[in-house]
Amino acid sequence: MSHNKMYRLLPSLLMLLVCATTVAADEQNRVKIADPFIELHSGPGRGFPVFYIEERDQWINIIKRKTDWFKVEINNGTQGWVHYDQLLLTLMPDGQRTQIHEPDGGDFLRRRTEAGLTGGKFSGSEVITLYAGYAFTRNISTELALSQALGAVSSKQLINVRLIHQPIPEWPLSPFFAMGAGNLSSKASATQAQAQDRSDGIIHVGVGLRSYLTRNFMVRAEYNQYVVFSSDDYNEDLREWKVGLAFFY
Repeated sequence: MSHNKMYRLLPSLLMLLVCATTVAADEQNRVKIADPFIELHSGPGRGFPVFYIEERDQWINIIKRKTDWFKVEINNGTQGWVHYDQLLLTLMPDGQRTQIHEPDGGDFLRRRTEAGLTGGKFSGSEVITLYAGYAFTRNISTELALSQALGAVSSKQLINVRLIHQPIPEWPLSPFFAMGAGNLSSKASATQAQAQDRSDGIIHVGVGLRSYLTRNFMVRAEYNQYVVFSSDDYNEDLREWKVGLAFFY
């Protein structure tokens, strides 16, 4: 895989990450149109065309949310996407304006699941990592990470399962510590005839920083040190650093 191919993978990984931010609608999921009409788009974005208009005093059901767009269903069963701004102009069953909770720092501390995309260097090679995590408590969580690293001699794929300890999650710049294990697969470059494909077990320890940004976004940076248990009984030490964005939900 070339560097260009690696970068072409990035939009697909980002799209997968954005899709992961789709969450269930708020507890209040039935609202009444108060404006003269509401526009339904065919997808969650202004680039998607308006294909239906529902009129005032009709009820709509909110199904789920994706960033600033809400998937709704009207009385005849038609489903479409409505922007946040229009949904704010609807009414709840008690006649009050619809209230939409926005994720904040408190939700960040209470988060259970997160997913992110990071990039950096792994043993001198460019690396991209896609990960998903689940928090057991505010301080302890687990993560599954998939990485692709590209070097001149070989490309590497890593899969890791690890335990994360975040001792002081309420700090604006909160440190965390990691330890885990997994597998490292190396595939020789076509130009390196003498190099061999390999698959080895790995363990690692790491340290990093997390910081809440806004809504359900956060940034993280980390440094990891790996020990590779080679089949030829020669253990190898590798280092990695990376930084990226994550969503929690």
